[in-house]
Amino acid sequence: MAKKTFNEKLHDSKDMPVVHICNDPKSFEKYGGNRMLIAAPIQYDEIMRKIPEGQVITNGEIRNYLAKQYQADFTCQLTAGIFISIAARASEERNTDKTPYWRTLKTKGELNEKYPGGIDNQKMLLENEGHEIIQKGKKFFVKNYEEKLFQLD
Repeated sequence: MAKKTFNEKLHDSKDMPVVHICNDPKSFEKYGGNRMLIAAPIQYDEIMRKIPEGQVITNGEIRNYLAKQYQADFTCQLTAGIFISIAARASEERNTDKTPYWRTLKTKGELNEKYPGGIDNQKMLLENEGHEIIQKGKKFFVKNYEEKLFQLD
């Protein structure tokens, strides 16, 4: 059986989105509830496509937006990270209809080393759009990213 392309993975929603009830007491402590959303990969891609040039969003902002849409207390961080990465890699597989994945940052405006081309590529794409990238230790961040956050409705 042939390995799935990233675009096939992006469009394979299985039974998602689904709200799962977490029985871990730590979930309630951390998120104020136990209703965890597992969104479909394409849902992350759809949001990432909305971010205009010159603006950015964090994976946390996307997760919070999706959780709110489905009346969940929080969104699974692990699947969110995987699905955001799938959206980025699927975009790179296509010759047209690109998703501007480089505008989606990790927490606190950090660049994502798992994107195609790694930090260097994301840094170049963001700088080309007018963002200033700063280094803190071994990590890279968009300077004053909060001022450039795209507001989801």
